[in-house]
Amino acid sequence: MQFKHPEILWALFLLIIPILIHLFQLRRFTKTPFTNVAMLQRVVSESRKSNTLKKWLLLCTRLLLLAAIILAFAQPFTAANTALQVKETVVYLDDSFSMQAKNNGISLLEKAVQDLLKNIDSENEFSLFTNERTFADIRVTDIQNALLSLPYTSKQLNLNEIHLKANILFSQNNGSVKNLIVISDFQERIAETKADWNSALKTYFVPLSAREVQNVSIDSVFVNDNTSDQSQLNVFLSGGNTDDPLPISLYNGDELIAKAAAKFNSAGDAVVDFTIPVNAILNGRLSIIDNALGYDNRFFFNINEREKIKVLAISESDNDYLNRLFRGEEFEFQKYRLNQLDYSTLSDRNVVIIDNQYAIPNSLQNILRTFKNDGGTLIIIPSLNIDLGSYNNLLSSLSSTQFSEKISSETQLTTIAFDHPLYRNVFEQEVTNFQYPYINTHYGIQSNLPKALSMDGGNSFLVGDDGFYVFTAPLELDNSNFINSPLIVPTFYNMAQSSLQTPKSYQTLGKVNTVDIPVEIGTDEILKVSKDNYEFIPLQQTYPNRVRLTFDQNPIEDGIYSIEQDNSILQNISFNYPRTESQLKYLDVGTLENINTMDSIPELFEYLKAENNITGYWKWFVILALLLALIEVLIQKLVT
Repeated sequence: MQFKHPEILWALFLLIIPILIHLFQLRRFTKTPFTNVAMLQRVVSESRKSNTLKKWLLLCTRLLLLAAIILAFAQPFTAANTALQVKETVVYLDDSFSMQAKNNGISLLEKAVQDLLKNIDSENEFSLFTNERTFADIRVTDIQNALLSLPYTSKQLNLNEIHLKANILFSQNNGSVKNLIVISDFQERIAETKADWNSALKTYFVPLSAREVQNVSIDSVFVNDNTSDQSQLNVFLSGGNTDDPLPISLYNGDELIAKAAAKFNSAGDAVVDFTIPVNAILNGRLSIIDNALGYDNRFFFNINEREKIKVLAISESDNDYLNRLFRGEEFEFQKYRLNQLDYSTLSDRNVVIIDNQYAIPNSLQNILRTFKNDGGTLIIIPSLNIDLGSYNNLLSSLSSTQFSEKISSETQLTTIAFDHPLYRNVFEQEVTNFQYPYINTHYGIQSNLPKALSMDGGNSFLVGDDGFYVFTAPLELDNSNFINSPLIVPTFYNMAQSSLQTPKSYQTLGKVNTVDIPVEIGTDEILKVSKDNYEFIPLQQTYPNRVRLTFDQNPIEDGIYSIEQDNSILQNISFNYPRTESQLKYLDVGTLENINTMDSIPELFEYLKAENNITGYWKWFVILALLLALIEVLIQKLVT
């Protein structure tokens, strides 16, 4: 037993006062002679015994009464070992899109918020954080409205990030009890990075589960140009049931233009095809109705007027492989010999290829430097015999790159840098049985540019990034069969595509997206992006014939946005939430160590309340004192 005011117990020494009074109380008796005292002596003896018993009973009763009053004022209680320690509570509330799943007609997030508001003591301070917001040292009444209107987000903290964020919100007081409460549906990806749940934190996991664990999602779209006047819009869905075809609607703006039914295979995937006119400008929106998650039931995309990538080749080669590579609708290709070139035509090109030239004149070098500095893409392909001085003069001025001696030794191209931007999305997996091309003669190179392709022995075949690429060997058929290799198409296509970041049919929120807008703007002009009443200015870089926009933190909502110049719409761009939350696969929290698992939020707070419970006994001692006072009165009345 413990006491709230133990210093009052010193008053127990006062109990000695009634004892002393009882022991040393002196009474004087007067002797009176009687004629016959035999009978009186027996009466006096019995009376003295009765008085002695009464006094002892009163003494005990009064001692107990005084002791009960003193103990009542000292306020005795019993409690667990941690009940008297300072408590710190930090709550992580998962507000990711997977918390849209419903249980008994209410979403998991709404249910969690309601339970928190009902069970957290309004007088206690705590901290709460979600995937994007943080509320430090607040009471529940301070954030009640914010929690009730909490929006869903595509972001999801993993367990390690939750652990680190919680440690920041806890104080450095080593004597306090630190309770971390994690409320989530615990999808598997939350445990991609494991956290060390050390014993310094008392961690409680409250896994929330939905009644419906099947979710249909619109994952992506792809526009396939099949004929000269018709295109195919392929829509990819997942999570469906083979016995339950799902209607899907296609809108252009707010106008419904087509409907179809998605039929799912045994893996739960489906592809729906819509026919649309070629080069039609379309502000597309796809829509389905699904009772699980709502955020992935719509998908936005755009088909804008295509801007052709302008490619200029300065070549002394009679080979037509460049003509064949850039003959599609996406490119506008021109090829000149050096003595036929009008240098002024370089200013409006997106890509310039120096192919099979013996030397690069100083006048052309100056223009190429300006072209590259203005954001153009430059590709260097040497000839079998080159003027090293002119090549190195250009290369060293654009990067720390120089050709060295010519090496005449047949070798194979054996290494592909799969993480290089040119090949990052080309291969589904890292292939090892590739039919690699050969090279008879190449130049040694010293460069700090990243390697894209390398030969046997580690010598570079293609280096470069960010709009500057250098081959170390001629691509003529008598020197290499690279132009007949499957590698040539993605290599040159991606180099050309990097020169003009044309908007894709859709972008994904949360990723860095770069888009080039073919427009010329003044020095003080800027481009804006807007949707309804929401407007922002993205990061932008101005070039002579285009503006490069970079989207990172904004926008934060999906939809179709307009890119504007002076309130005039240049083109539209679509953003969608990432679909990482769509697959409802949940983590078995029982496999984690150093954590406590609770079935519900009310159960958790009942447990914490029991751990913090303090049982006080002062009322019982007050009742005891009253009873003792009553007993004293009864002794006075009844005992004679």
